[in-house]
Amino acid sequence: MKQIDHLVKLMLDTPSEAGVSRKEFLSFAGRSLAVGVAGGLAASCKTGQNTMSSSGGTYSSSGSANVPKLPAESPPAKIPQKVDEPIKLEAWKAKTEVESGPTPSPTPPDQRVGYAIVGLGHLTLDELLPAFGECKKSKIVALVSGSREKMQKVAKQYGIKEQSCYTYDQYDRLKDNPEVQAIYIVLPNGMHAEYTIRGAQAGKHILCEKPMANTSAECQAMIDACRKADRKLMVAYRIQYEPNNRMIRDMIQSKRFGATKFIEAFNVQNSANPQHWRHIKALAGGGALPDIGLYCLNTVRYLLGEEPNEVFGYQYSTPGDPRFKEVEEMVSWQMRFPSGVIANCGTNYGVHETRRYRAMAERGWMGLDPAFAYSGLQPQVSYAEGKVEHKEQPKISEKNQFASEIDHFSECVTQNKTPFTPGEEGLQDHKIMEAIYQSAREGRPVKLTAVNKKDAFRGTEPEMQ
Repeated sequence: MKQIDHLVKLMLDTPSEAGVSRKEFLSFAGRSLAVGVAGGLAASCKTGQNTMSSSGGTYSSSGSANVPKLPAESPPAKIPQKVDEPIKLEAWKAKTEVESGPTPSPTPPDQRVGYAIVGLGHLTLDELLPAFGECKKSKIVALVSGSREKMQKVAKQYGIKEQSCYTYDQYDRLKDNPEVQAIYIVLPNGMHAEYTIRGAQAGKHILCEKPMANTSAECQAMIDACRKADRKLMVAYRIQYEPNNRMIRDMIQSKRFGATKFIEAFNVQNSANPQHWRHIKALAGGGALPDIGLYCLNTVRYLLGEEPNEVFGYQYSTPGDPRFKEVEEMVSWQMRFPSGVIANCGTNYGVHETRRYRAMAERGWMGLDPAFAYSGLQPQVSYAEGKVEHKEQPKISEKNQFASEIDHFSECVTQNKTPFTPGEEGLQDHKIMEAIYQSAREGRPVKLTAVNKKDAFRGTEPEMQ
């Protein structure tokens, strides 16, 4: 160690006279330190002690120490009695930093709601099955598919029992599986009504992808079947469970920038396969409007908490395009609301992807661009103060939208709550879409039944964490 001290002195005081480069010094010092530590450990072993020295004091395994004993953790955490309530840790960030969310508080696996997923297409494989890994109150326990080979592969990937895999012909046997409490229907739109009704008759709660069905009559039949079976029915409107959309809704309804006067919302994309079920009317019910235009329609209703009393629509499809033999390519429409707000919306199956909305108020505007996507949502706000124009991008940490909506439904099942987006919410959207199609056919505005109650068709507000 004296050699190291000597070298340090030379390097610091007279580097030019030492004749030792910095690289040589570091190499030699490392070797010397290793030898010194090894020798010290050997000496300690001879005395039966393990001693480590530092500038703060000495600790010995025999129990003697000249440094204060430090607690193993920060101040005690608050641990609630209920297992699914978050543990509350002490605050550590300054108030200038983004606030952390609550600690994860998953329900024990044996107490989570068990789901059977019906349909193993793009949405299920790409989004829903991975989302269950982020769920805290839900688990996947069964599969239903028309392809047994695909189903068996997916079952192995996600640890699902072979006896809990069913073909469509075996769907009704779900009633005999006690692990299945809820069914998530992810089929083409034209099949939603049949499988919802049969699922309710099998005694299971139903979470159904949007659009709810092909017609408002089918929606009503689904609601009636679930009510008769005393089962819950929820439509998977994931936007209404996403925190950044809720932030914009709060800005609008609190009139942060005064009264909102005008909203524009667009959801467009370019489809390619004419044989895909989305281009077959019997399976899809329609084209761009019920598939992606529905996001504009439902989100505007959610943001305002109002129901439109009039719509005016226009529809167009490129002549000769094989994609649009049965369903429409484009729909644009306006909705008039009792408060005086006008919403201008558009959807298209034949242009490059754009997903956005903006609400324009008296003293500023707010919205998302992109909006409606599974991830990467970006809120935007603009307002003026004196001579300064502010443009902000406030953003709440994103959560998996599918996991959020699934866990909300599970909470409704276990706590006997009405889902925030029940069947009645889906039915209302179909009534409005049917009026838009009617307006496009007839070339005139179409009046809607007046609904004066705020959030008239919604159930229990989900908690945002």
